Amino acid sequence: MRSGETKKKRITPSEARPRIQRYCAFQERSHTQVRKKLFDLGLQSDESELLVSELITDGFLNEERFAKAFAGGKFRMKKWGRNKIEHQLKSQGLSKRCISTGLKEIDSADYQKTLVALLKKKLSEVKEKDIFVRRHKVARFAIGKGYEPDLVWEKLERILPGD
Repeated sequence: MRSGETKKKRITPSEARPRIQRYCAFQERSHTQVRKKLFDLGLQSDESELLVSELITDGFLNEERFAKAFAGGKFRMKKWGRNKIEHQLKSQGLSKRCISTGLKEIDSADYQKTLVALLKKKLSEVKEKDIFVRRHKVARFAIGKGYEPDLVWEKLERILPGD
């Protein structure tokens, strides 16, 4: 061990159990997040898997519930589009079924209203004189937030026609 490094204290599964239960009770977590936390606490993979199984059985861990909370929260709080939410859920290792269930939390009418509000706000901020460049910048912003390109351009055309 090099100087300045400290050896990570390894805890037992029985010591980790209440800590990981609090971690899961605080907010919805994915299996990936819990496994990482258990690894950070110093547990071996077989010990981690046993604890993850217990957490699922005891109702502390549910990926479908996580997907719903994640999708709804990111949409409402950060105004993310479906593409970005789906990508983030995939990166957490969720199944297509869980991702689909999570995305159903987003009401279609709210989604469209949020996109239009986002586009209008961004249009007021972009000070570009050329209308085509301005529309492109606004569209790129919304697409970057995870909204579907076809929908972005459709809404943008209604707000700021390019003709």
